[in-house]
Amino acid sequence: MSARVMIVEDEEPLTLLLRYNLEAEGYDVESVARGDEAETRLRERVPDLVLLDWMLPGLSGIELCRRLRARPETERLPIIMLTARGEETERVRGLATGADDYVVKPFSVPELVARVRSLLRRVKPDHIASQLKAGDIELDRETRRVRRGGRELELGPTEFRLLEFLMQTPGRVFSREQLLNGVWGHDVYIDERTVDVHVGRLRKVINRGRRQDPIRTVRGSGYSFDERFARAG
Repeated sequence: MSARVMIVEDEEPLTLLLRYNLEAEGYDVESVARGDEAETRLRERVPDLVLLDWMLPGLSGIELCRRLRARPETERLPIIMLTARGEETERVRGLATGADDYVVKPFSVPELVARVRSLLRRVKPDHIASQLKAGDIELDRETRRVRRGGRELELGPTEFRLLEFLMQTPGRVFSREQLLNGVWGHDVYIDERTVDVHVGRLRKVINRGRRQDPIRTVRGSGYSFDERFARAG
């Protein structure tokens, strides 16, 4: 069962970016743009984690966090506060109100997704798979190791993240820009051809010995992890 994440954020471009990356990670995502609307939704259905912006129309994120901690149904709900306020006093205030984590804008999306995964692993370990398996490839998120046919593969950190990102949603085609955002982060400015270089390096390692290539190149679109290969496991 996928973990449910609620994004409470009034900046639509950021909401779309977060939704895309969290859904690529396998989460069930809903988004709300107002604090008062979020409070109503949270009374109807409690998600597994909330990404909560500090400044919101209708009801501030800090006040919503305070109210959630006061209710028995949501007093232990994992909350990550998103804010442009980076001062130490503001971070202390956010954590003192009950937030479990505090992320200052602008932030790295892969880092935020990692924080979501880490927090959920602590509070709801049954929702987070520590291993991904497709065909004869096994990826262990905790040990950061990859094996194919029982043999350990030596991948660099970027190739590991790239393989992990693709394996999470077999069959889904990602453009080079989407892979840059998901693997490197939206705030990193590098050429899209960098993706081709790292895909080439990844293929060289995982396909050694003329093994079947699980990464599919979709001309004019990008890359995907072949769902037929994934079903072969």
